[in-house]
Amino acid sequence: MRTLLCTLTFTLALLGAAPAHAQFANRSLGLSLGYMDFNRTNGLDDAFFVGIDASLYIENGFEVVSLSKIAFPRDSTDPNNKRVVGLAPSLGLRYLLLEESIRPYVGSDISYLVVFKESTSNFVGIGPNVGVDFFTSDSVSVGLRAQYNFYIALNEKTQTSLTLSAGISAYF
Repeated sequence: MRTLLCTLTFTLALLGAAPAHAQFANRSLGLSLGYMDFNRTNGLDDAFFVGIDASLYIENGFEVVSLSKIAFPRDSTDPNNKRVVGLAPSLGLRYLLLEESIRPYVGSDISYLVVFKESTSNFVGIGPNVGVDFFTSDSVSVGLRAQYNFYIALNEKTQTSLTLSAGISAYF
């Protein structure tokens, strides 16, 4: 009788248990709008960009992040000053200083910049970044980010770029 009562109690406890929920989700996808100052990198003027960003929380405040940008800067070396296409994907790591509804962070990204014009240019860079995300609900955040990249290309001087952006992300 005791075994039957224990079995029924255990079965009812399993059936009535709710699934476990984490406080915050650990993956995100978002959209960013921003400004890139190419600092005359390869003759490019500053430009606004649209970006798609993603993050994956690892552990102990660390996240793997990616931000892929597309911009249309003017080429100052062209006599007509026409616009060109610049793609700048990046992959990096950031550390969350707080993991609550306000999340300031510091990090570093490895970036790649390809500029499509008469002679396509390729740059590889690294850049520190800082930012903050504000959660407006359990699964949506808005954020601000600043990054300074150092780009290296063969047979060219080291180039720099300042990036400022604002974005919105959905966590799942």
